[in-house]
Amino acid sequence: MQEQVSKLIESSEDGMKKAITHLESGLAKIRAGKANPQILDGIYVDYYGSAMPINQVGNITVLDARTLNIQPWEKNMLQPIERAIIAANIGLNPQNDGVNIRLFLPPLTEERRRELVKKSFAEGENSKIGVRSARREVIEGIKKLQKEGLSEDGMKDAEAIAQQLTDKYIAIVEKYLAIKEKEIMAV
Repeated sequence: MQEQVSKLIESSEDGMKKAITHLESGLAKIRAGKANPQILDGIYVDYYGSAMPINQVGNITVLDARTLNIQPWEKNMLQPIERAIIAANIGLNPQNDGVNIRLFLPPLTEERRRELVKKSFAEGENSKIGVRSARREVIEGIKKLQKEGLSEDGMKDAEAIAQQLTDKYIAIVEKYLAIKEKEIMAV
C-alpha cells in the first residue's frame, strides 16, 4: 500500500515539474525589451509544404540588445520566413535585405511593460493551476487507496506530503514571476 502512495506522490511531483517547465518556456517567449531568439519559438515556416520551426530553416543570432538576425539556409526561404513572422503577430516587423531578415525590437513603453507583466502573471497562474491539479489527482488517488485499506494516518501523511510539494512548487512559480517582473520593468 505504501508503495502505491509513493508512486502517486512521485507522479504528482512529475506533473508539478512539467508545470514549472511549461512556465519557463512561456516566460522565455515574453520579451523583456532585450533581443532573445526564444521569442521566435513556436513560429512555423512553410518549408516545401511542411511546417518547420523557424530555427530549423535558418540561423538566428542576436546582433545587439534590440536586434535579431535570421539568416536562412536557402535564399528562397526569405519570403516564407517573413510571412511567418508577420502571421505570428508578435509585434515585430521583419526587415528583409535580400540576404538576411532583421527584427528590430522597439523600446518598451511603461504601458507595454505593464501588459507584459500581466501576461507573465497569467502564465504563472496557469502553472499554479497545473501544480494544484497534480495535487488534486494525488489526493483523489489517496482517497481511493483508503477505500482499499490504507490507514487514516497513512492518508493524512500522504496528503501532508502532497501539500508540502504543492507549496514548494507554488513558491518556485512565485520566484520565477518576481524575476520576470523585475526583468520586464527594468528600463
